Amino acid sequence: MNIVFLAIVLVAFIFAAWHQLFWIPVVGDPSPMEALSKAMVESAAGSVELALGLVGVMTLFLGLMKVAEEGGLLTILARLIRPLMVRLFPEVPPDHPAMGSMILNMSANAMGLGNAATPFGIRAMQELEKLNARPGTATNAMVLFLAINTSNVTLLPTGVIALRAAAGSIDPAGILPTTLFATACSTITAVIAAKLYQRFSTIKGNNGGGETPGAPLAKEKESAPAEEIRAYPLWVSLVAFFVLISLIPLTIAFGRAISPWIIPGLMVGFLIFGVVRKVRVYEVFVEGAKEGFQVAIRIIPYLVAILVAVGMFRASGAMDTIVGWLGSLTGKVGLPGEALPMALLRPLSGSGAYGILASIINDPAIGPDSYTGYLVSTLQGSTETTFYVLAVYFGAVQVKRIRHALPAALTADLAGIIAAVIACSYLYG
Repeated sequence: MNIVFLAIVLVAFIFAAWHQLFWIPVVGDPSPMEALSKAMVESAAGSVELALGLVGVMTLFLGLMKVAEEGGLLTILARLIRPLMVRLFPEVPPDHPAMGSMILNMSANAMGLGNAATPFGIRAMQELEKLNARPGTATNAMVLFLAINTSNVTLLPTGVIALRAAAGSIDPAGILPTTLFATACSTITAVIAAKLYQRFSTIKGNNGGGETPGAPLAKEKESAPAEEIRAYPLWVSLVAFFVLISLIPLTIAFGRAISPWIIPGLMVGFLIFGVVRKVRVYEVFVEGAKEGFQVAIRIIPYLVAILVAVGMFRASGAMDTIVGWLGSLTGKVGLPGEALPMALLRPLSGSGAYGILASIINDPAIGPDSYTGYLVSTLQGSTETTFYVLAVYFGAVQVKRIRHALPAALTADLAGIIAAVIACSYLYG
């Protein structure tokens, strides 16, 4: 992110300086450098206002998610997907703690609980490393887990919905059908890519023969007690899977009719779920809301940094130049030039992409409810910060040779972008 941030600022400054050198004064028009300075100040002030406006919506959603979490929703999801996980990861013993941690990680990601998902993911990598015959080299199970993690099916992109609501969207939850479709496509692609690429990503064993890390497991080292996650009967998981698949065409076909009901329905549904599960919904909601307030305040420095850089980039004329070069080409396939920075930066930096999303949907010329607004919101909710995830998770277990993890994850990201364009074009194009 250091390189990205510095590059954006330098390019903006160079563009503005070039225009300043050849600028012909016009009465009432600011010079290029004056426009750049004004954009910096306005962007800094606007980013703080945006974060403060986000406080209320963020506290609402994290409060609701806390009720769901305390009620055991993550455990229910984990029990549903366990039969599938056992088949996807045949190298991992079904009762090994790595399996439980991976299931909880994916369940948390599906519900938009990124703060809860990361600790589960790191623990899963630590447990997978205990099964690794070659420490320092990623196993097939590690690669598949991270590929799925970066493209995880998202049922509820709470952060993006909150940001859209803060930006004045009349339909902040309208991205749910497009996000579900995009993440389903990217997750399926992640599994296929990881399984396919592992055939071409082998290393030589000590005996000189071809050996794929992860196929022969090391003798399991001492590990923590296994997560107590017992699976539902297979038929229950299959029914849930087919219900989820059937939701994709239904949400796309009836997305406009369904979306106004989603936020009120979530509020009522999660509270009733909490009451049924004997959760003290008010106290737990308030506890989760406190975290939402802290998150909204904590992101102010990140928003200031990236929104100032993006504001400079636009005011300098660099953005218009790039859009002019590439927009005519990508626009033909449903990816407007204004959305290009989002698509390119999302795998590199979560905070950077978040700032670009905020700047786009708060731009009066675009807005959150335009096609571009829906598209960038879907991209934010349906793709992950690939390089960050790989760095954090592999770094936690000191894995330096990541094999085919990056190609598999980027393939899934590309599939998610294509699917987001298709879904948004169909519903909002």
